[in-house]
Parts: sequence; structure tokens; C-alpha cells
Amino acid sequence: MATARTPLTVLDLVPVTTGSTASDALRNSLDLVRRAEQLGYSRYWFAEHHFNPGVAGTSPAVLLALAASVASAIRLGSGALQLGHRTALSTVEEFGLLDAAHPGRFDLGLGRSGGPVERDVPTKETAGSGGRTANGLLVPGRYSNEHLLRSPRLALHRGLLQLPGAESQAYDEQVADILALLAGTYAPDAGFETSVVPGEGAALQLWVLGSSAGISARVAGANGLRFAANYHVSPGTVLEAVEGYRQAFRPSAELDRPYVSVSADVVVADDEDTARELATGYGLWVRSIRSGEGAIAFPTPEEARRHIWSEEDRALVADRTGTQFIGTAPQVAERLRTLRDATGADELIVTTITHDHADRVRSYELLAAEWGLTAG
Repeated sequence: MATARTPLTVLDLVPVTTGSTASDALRNSLDLVRRAEQLGYSRYWFAEHHFNPGVAGTSPAVLLALAASVASAIRLGSGALQLGHRTALSTVEEFGLLDAAHPGRFDLGLGRSGGPVERDVPTKETAGSGGRTANGLLVPGRYSNEHLLRSPRLALHRGLLQLPGAESQAYDEQVADILALLAGTYAPDAGFETSVVPGEGAALQLWVLGSSAGISARVAGANGLRFAANYHVSPGTVLEAVEGYRQAFRPSAELDRPYVSVSADVVVADDEDTARELATGYGLWVRSIRSGEGAIAFPTPEEARRHIWSEEDRALVADRTGTQFIGTAPQVAERLRTLRDATGADELIVTTITHDHADRVRSYELLAAEWGLTAG
């Protein structure tokens, strides 16, 4: 049964699965871009990750250029660009080039990863063990990533992505500089005029992605930008994230009211048992990320079943496995509607990883049909 027409975005990490290569992953992602456009998805975003053997999405701008060569209508974007190891100028120039080649096609989604760590303090409402909203959305207890912040892998990540001795610009200042460079209003201390070509005046749609009510939500709101909240990464903080953004929102030339998209990890199949089988590797994959090892190649169900789980392992991934939407198209669509209504989302972002590419494509096909998307 068709649902109310809420736009759906595809979020792609360019996953590498066991037995495949980064080249295979790239070919699969470009095929999925074509299929997503045909199926009626509104946007296709690429995430940015580094030092993860199971994820090949290291450069959103390069991926977007490739995607634009195989699709003609779907909006393409970054979800999200890691500003911690970039400058405002390099960001505007990269996306200015993309817009010059394909005007009006791109979303510039900004993230905070790779920069100075801001530890968000739980509020009284978010510090507990979690529960369900009035309409039944599961909001688990808040996950703490303190152990990852001390990880040698994270230190290596920063050391190799940044030039020696470089320091990340404060996030709010960097976003302000990006906005000024795009608008042509950047005023350096030296007093002379600047112009970024290409970049200035680019027809980009700006988004900020965030997982809590911290600086990302505040910056998005204060600048009147669109905000994407990560239920699929941090389900325990999604409500505080969207509320923090809305409280901070100030109208801008771009928006006169808050505009929110919320993500979910989904697996759809023709029957529930098949969907659960396809999702079997998800917990082990999340464990590899949260343990600090880096994302492993996404395993087959058989490989995942061979893992011996400790109680510590299960606790590490419980919020993510418990909030993955798995089942038939009607089942998953109902849960997506619950997520939309609980968060007041204007759009939804869906991300799907299965071991076999055909199953991943089928998941998006079934959801598009159930959601009532218009095939191109």
C-alpha cells in the first residue's frame, strides 16, 4: 500500500563485502545510483570514511563526479563531508567544480568528524536507559563512544589526514567561512576582495549532519540550514538532535522554517525470514566499527554466524541491531512512518548493506514500490 509522499534519500558507504574488491564496490554503487534514480529516490548521498577495509567511500567529491556521469536527474550529495581535515576554501572549490559541471545537482552535507572533539553532555531527558516514544519508536539508551576517542586508530586517522602541525578550524567558524565564500561575502583581514572560481554562487543545497544536540545541530539551526539527524548511527540521541536544531533555528534566505531529514538502516526482502537472513552480518560489522578495529568487509550470513559473541560484544551493538528496520516492505514502511512521525522529519534517509549486491538493489526496489515513489 502506498504511503504519504515523504521523499527518500539513499545513503551509500560504498561497502566492500567479503570476497570482493574496492573496484567491485564502486561498480555496485554506480549501478545503485542508476537504479535509485529510476525508482524515484530524491537524493543519493555518499558518506566519507577512512581506514576502514570494508568501506570504500573515502572521497565524496570524486564519487559524486562519477555518479553524475551515470545519472541525470537525482540530486547527489555528501553525507557527510568531514570538515576536520579540510579547509573552507578546498570544500567550496571542490563542490564549485562539481556544480560548474552539473549545475544545481548537488547537496553539500557538512559533518564534524576529524576535528576537535566536543563531548556532548547528556540532558536529564537523554541520560537514561531509553524506551519508546508515544507512537512506538524505539529510542535506546545513549551510546558512549569515549573508548573510540582514545583509540590509536583515531590518532592515526588524524595524523595522516592532516598536515603535520595543522589544527582544525573551529566548526562554527568553518561553516561560516563556507557560507561566506559561496555567497561572495568573505572579507579577509587584509581588506581586499576575494572570489572563489568556481565556487562563488554555486547552486548548492547545504545540509549539516549531526548525531546529538551539540554544535552541529546548533550551527545548522543558527544559520538556517537543513539538518540531517543520524538515527542509524546514534538512535539514542535522535530526538534531542532534532529538538536542539529546532530550538536553535533562525530563518535564513534559504529556509523560513526548520527542515529535517532522519536516517535509518533498513533491509527489505520478499518475506521477513529472508530479510533477517540478509541482515545477519550487520551486528558483526557494527562491532568491528565500535571496537575501534575499523569496518570489516561485510560478511556473509554464514561468516557472521561463526562469530562467538561475548556479552560485552552484544552490549556494544545492541542499540544499532535493535533499531535496524528489517522485514517485508509493508513492515519496514510502517517503521519508517513511525520514525518520521516521532521526529517530525520532512524527509527520510535509508541506508542498506547486504553481502550480495542484487539483494541490496532488491531491498531498495521493494521499499520504493511500497513507499509509492514514482519510477523514472
